[in-house]
Amino acid sequence: MTASVGSGDNKNQQGSAYKDKAKPTDIRASNINAAKAVAAAIRTSLGPRGMDKMIQASNGEVTITNDGATILKQMNVIHPAAKMLVELSKAQDIEAGDGTTSVVVIAGALLEASEKLLAKGIHPTAISDSFQRAASKAVEILSNMSVPVDLNDKESLIKSASTALNSKVVSQHSSVLAPMAVEAVLKVINPARNFNCDLKDVKVIKKLGGTVEDTELIDGLVFTQKSSGVNGPKKIEKAKIGLIQFCISPPKTDMDHSVVVSDYSAMDRVLKEERVYILNIVKQIKKSGCNVLLVQKSILRDAVSDLAHHFLDKIKVMVIKDIEREDIEFVAKTLNCRPIASLDHFVPEHLASADLVEEVFAGSSKIVKITGIQNQGRTITVLVRGSNKLVLEEADRSLHDALCVIRCLVKKRALIAGGGAPETEVAVKLAEYAQTLTGVDAYCFKAFADALEVIPSTLAENAGLNPIATVTDLRTRHSQVMIIVLG
Repeated sequence: MTASVGSGDNKNQQGSAYKDKAKPTDIRASNINAAKAVAAAIRTSLGPRGMDKMIQASNGEVTITNDGATILKQMNVIHPAAKMLVELSKAQDIEAGDGTTSVVVIAGALLEASEKLLAKGIHPTAISDSFQRAASKAVEILSNMSVPVDLNDKESLIKSASTALNSKVVSQHSSVLAPMAVEAVLKVINPARNFNCDLKDVKVIKKLGGTVEDTELIDGLVFTQKSSGVNGPKKIEKAKIGLIQFCISPPKTDMDHSVVVSDYSAMDRVLKEERVYILNIVKQIKKSGCNVLLVQKSILRDAVSDLAHHFLDKIKVMVIKDIEREDIEFVAKTLNCRPIASLDHFVPEHLASADLVEEVFAGSSKIVKITGIQNQGRTITVLVRGSNKLVLEEADRSLHDALCVIRCLVKKRALIAGGGAPETEVAVKLAEYAQTLTGVDAYCFKAFADALEVIPSTLAENAGLNPIATVTDLRTRHSQVMIIVLG
């Protein structure tokens, strides 16, 4: 009797598991709703009239921005599908630099369209395949409506950079930042590979104090720390610069060993050895003709000891120490020299030359500038200023977006109109194309086209206009005649 009941229970469980087809549907609905929630959260920050978001971290730190990637990065997203949209925004930020909000809003609209298609009984794979074909068709339409741009046409490039800055907190400073972004990218383009640009060659340094208007483009190097010598020189003309990766301080034992000094005479011998050791290094530096020393930051011991500073000040050598390891590559490329890893290689041939190295005031603190570098590598430095941390961080993010826009123009030299015009044009053309299709593709292409209208609709809504009337008017105009206006 007992066995019979158990067997019946198993059959009932198997039957209920087999019949439970609602589970995949519920999971899909949960994923789509989570993604739509993320898109809705940042939708209001889209466009030049979009609102800024104030985000407070768990440690109390406040960020004010309307940059989609920054907002999503700060959000504590738990749902896996919502996390995918955050990753999508990050990928857009890395690849294009701008459009981080738009890409999430469009993704949310496409998922909403998918939800309606699923409700009609269309299989998810069929929707995915049709959307892929619709995306390829959209790229084709955008390519046909694009206008070629020449990198010598700086006015068009500056307008493109200004467009990226218009929706930012620092938009009123676009007349300063946009030309800088253009000059910086054009400076670092390698003529041998002029269809690519590495933004690692543009060093953006943030310095608190002053206003965004004080931001400057420096054809050389900038170090945020002042020279470390107390009585050393603060300005050197016709500088001979040594970039070193070894320490000018007494060697230390490792963590497992120690030196035991038993009496005063032994202590004197240790101090004398240290003095001789440092003196030999300083003599070699003087012999090479070096008068500016750039020293990599050391973790285990002092990069430059007090005794070494005393000797280097006497021979009039300017010392800038604690240069971060990740910055060494940029410094070496700019100076067009190799970092010197040992004293044996500290010779005149390995030194870089510059017209001027000087310590100057930047706000309430000092920085070191190196300009007029001979045989300088294809790099440039931007010193970003801001009156407070919030403005400084936003200026840095805005400049990054502008640099990425110009980099995109270097890679693909074409412009299309903004303000929702390309999305509307693609939507109209795809809707027309959908009428020539049959079956599932016709439904999916039309849904894809309608989803793209979320961009002009959101822009109108954020600007205080009637979104329905605006999108309808745009659709009518695009159906009547093709007008491309670059702004």
